[in-house]
Amino acid sequence: MVMTSKFKDHVAAERRLAILQTLAESVGYQANEYTLEALLEDLALGVSNARLRADLAHLAELGLLETNGVGGVTIAHLTRAGLDAAAGKSQVPGVARPRPE
Repeated sequence: MVMTSKFKDHVAAERRLAILQTLAESVGYQANEYTLEALLEDLALGVSNARLRADLAHLAELGLLETNGVGGVTIAHLTRAGLDAAAGKSQVPGVARPRPE
């Protein structure tokens, strides 16, 4: 299956929103890369570990989260800006906005 660039961009934006929302719902606003991988898989947004790490780096560049490594495992910590984006209070290019419930 060949995905168009527009479709890939849409899926990436949805995946990044899912990452932020997961962190927003997590104790301490943090999660490790393996927890995030499993959740994305459950949401039919599964990607390789390399792609997830690239998304985390991109979100960190935007100031939406911070990352650090512990024993070779990446831990993501949500920032205030990331919390606002996860809740739909701000718009960030490359990150989908949540839909109203």
